Amino acid sequence: MDMEITLRVDGQERRLVVDTRTSLLDALRERLGITSPKKGCDHGQCGACTVLLGGRRALSCLALAVAYEDAEIVTAAGLAEGGDLHPMQRSFIDHDALQCGYCTPGQIVSAVGMLAEAEAGWPSAVSADPDADEVVLDDAEIAERMSGNLCRCGAYVNIRPAIAEVARR
Repeated sequence: MDMEITLRVDGQERRLVVDTRTSLLDALRERLGITSPKKGCDHGQCGACTVLLGGRRALSCLALAVAYEDAEIVTAAGLAEGGDLHPMQRSFIDHDALQCGYCTPGQIVSAVGMLAEAEAGWPSAVSADPDADEVVLDDAEIAERMSGNLCRCGAYVNIRPAIAEVARR
């Protein structure tokens, strides 16, 4: 069954008709031509398709497009403002935190969402004190919080410092 929906992606309203079974990832890539979220595993295991939905990290391959009518969707392409790269995008470049680049958009979006979660005080599985007012984003904390985003090239050694740099700002 087809349905007409409006998606707000990277600050723009986009109307489209989709089969109600269409994933958000497929709607973004195949229907709207927004290619920064990547189709990696298509099972929610690699994080290459990570977007922000209402400011929170989400795997777009597991989300149905019709469920996010009028939701604020931000992709890696929408993080930059006024032609300037987002600080996380700049940090990934400065730290050479990419190799092939396939996972990079999802890594960056996930890192931006992760920093917001830490700033809100959300603990992770490795947080020393789950009731602490402030989350300390050390290497172990960053690695745990980013564990849902896989890099087949193994650029983790540069990804974690890139995130840590932005977290210190």
